[in-house]
Amino acid sequence: RLVARVARGLRAAGVGPGSRVAGWMPNRPEAVVAMLATASLGGVWSSCSPDFGVQGVLDRFSQFQPTVLVCADGYRYAGKAIDCLGRAEAIVAALPSVREVIVVPALVASPIASAIVGLGGPGRTARWWLDFLGPDDDPPLRFARLPFDHPLYVMYSSGTTGLPKCLVHGAGGTLLQHLKELVLHTDLGPDDRIFYFTTCGWMMWNWLVSGLAAGATVVLYDGAPLAPKPDALWDLAEAERLTVFGTSARYLAQAEKQGVRPAATHRLPALRTILSTGSPLAPAGYDYVYRHVKPDVQLASISGGTDIISCFALGNPLGAVRRGELQVRGLGMAVDVFDEAGRSVRGVAGDLVCTRPFPSMPVAFGDDPDRVKYRAAYFERFPGVWTHGDWAELTPHGGLVIHGRSDATLNPGGVRIGTAEIYREVERLPEVLECVAVGQEVELDGEPDVRIVLFVRMRPGHRLDDALRERIRQGIREARSPHHVPRVIAEVPDIPRTVSGKISEIAVREVLHGRPVRNTEALANPEALEHFRDLAGALA
Repeated sequence: RLVARVARGLRAAGVGPGSRVAGWMPNRPEAVVAMLATASLGGVWSSCSPDFGVQGVLDRFSQFQPTVLVCADGYRYAGKAIDCLGRAEAIVAALPSVREVIVVPALVASPIASAIVGLGGPGRTARWWLDFLGPDDDPPLRFARLPFDHPLYVMYSSGTTGLPKCLVHGAGGTLLQHLKELVLHTDLGPDDRIFYFTTCGWMMWNWLVSGLAAGATVVLYDGAPLAPKPDALWDLAEAERLTVFGTSARYLAQAEKQGVRPAATHRLPALRTILSTGSPLAPAGYDYVYRHVKPDVQLASISGGTDIISCFALGNPLGAVRRGELQVRGLGMAVDVFDEAGRSVRGVAGDLVCTRPFPSMPVAFGDDPDRVKYRAAYFERFPGVWTHGDWAELTPHGGLVIHGRSDATLNPGGVRIGTAEIYREVERLPEVLECVAVGQEVELDGEPDVRIVLFVRMRPGHRLDDALRERIRQGIREARSPHHVPRVIAEVPDIPRTVSGKISEIAVREVLHGRPVRNTEALANPEALEHFRDLAGALA
């Protein structure tokens, strides 16, 4: 009923096939409703989360040029109420394409018209959500029939090395791929309740919402994952009888170090699958889940990306879970690993590629009429083969290990090393909360080379000393190789992350070399870069 009423309002606002609707929204039901209403009319939906700053939103939506903006008056995070109306005014003022602004009252129970007066303007209307819905009735809901590749979503790359790429995804390919991954790889059906900890600015939100197409109940959560108490998400899992619990590798690592032990504190009889993505899940993460969360779940580490709005490798409900591995390559996906000469390899790390077309390839990039940027992004490394940018390894039983991003791989002495290989050994130490490793260009013995520099963020009450440095080096040397051992290990109070929660190794690397970091608006905590600037001189 809500989708039908919003669709009626959008149609009256001129939204039809190809029209663009943007959501700057917390992860609330209204965001899902607005997206579905847009899709029913053949419109194109694009969303950012409200923790994006004004410039970060404009870097994305100025490429999208929406005619309608759906936003909230604010949101709550870790017990704080955060107002959004001031930033919304700045965003709307810089987007002349916007003709209609719809404001969801997330902070106030009884909104008044004067609160959103600044969002209106010549030729532009601003209305509260309930006013926009119109009469409380049951208007008909019809979904427009359109071509398979008709645009549905516009997504954005992380944008930490320049303006984010504007990725256009088609309705047919997205739905087909998502249904395959949800119904076959996750065994999702009408009796299931699926949750994923995500914001509206991450592709996992779009993936989660497709759970509705499988008939499942979608459970939304907006707020801090470890507040008001560290096991807040497991309270949710118990209360809502979740069957599928989706999160990030970072959350599982932090939950373990904060002593969260759901197996001892929560009743989770319905839970059968735990999904993890965002970064490679270390073997220790598997140990934590099976020892301290639930011993009889399917733990599926999944990996893909915004570029494909889906996965290249993910779970198999019928197969074995092997510690440290993604279970299988996606059904119907010609996923392979190539060495530098473009030869398929097994048991060694190389470039993750897909050698045949697949349904959820972007249908276009924004501002790329001749597809020059598209070809350069994916097909220059190996002509005619999609090169995804991950450094990966195929295992003897058909599983996959992700070692990190190809553009962040380390190359000391000419040996390519994935950063995840180092993180797995460092983050198992109880004193270390998280870490980031980058390659620093230096001269060694009069020749240009790269040395590994490791930055660690310590748990409260712990400090990095020489004894811990030696334990880190010894652990890496024994578990990996002498090539993996960092030459320099330094402590930092924080590590920069993208708004979707991924460590930005490239931003750290650029600061360390004294180069500018473009588009810091893509970072959730750009102030963290100052710690690395302070250290850059000492490490030169």
